[in-house]
Amino acid sequence: MSSAWRTVKSYFLWTYDRGSFHYDVMVTLILVFIFVTPRFVNFKDKPTADPRHPNGVMVTPNGSQGFIYQADAVDVDAQDDAMVRTNFLRLIKPMAGPVTIDRLEPLRDSGGHIVAYRAWVHRP
Repeated sequence: MSSAWRTVKSYFLWTYDRGSFHYDVMVTLILVFIFVTPRFVNFKDKPTADPRHPNGVMVTPNGSQGFIYQADAVDVDAQDDAMVRTNFLRLIKPMAGPVTIDRLEPLRDSGGHIVAYRAWVHRP
């Protein structure tokens, strides 16, 4: 029993030389743990569902017609439709360059308050 205990103790203290049989067994066990464990253990490390850019503007392609930009209402900050268009263009101009807004629609929450704006834009 003392020989088995010495072997186990040497595994925990990592005393085997590189390239020896026991060293290869330890490395193999570590690699098996790294690559097999995630299949059986839920580490709850899922990506976020809605990755946002730090400035809060989301861009999605709209086929060959252009892009769809979405920004929070607090970033647009306007009272009437013309001001919304102006502020929205000012907000997306650094990343989009000169664009034209085809359609602009407010997104509302369940209480009817505007929480974001979505715009369909294209380059002239």
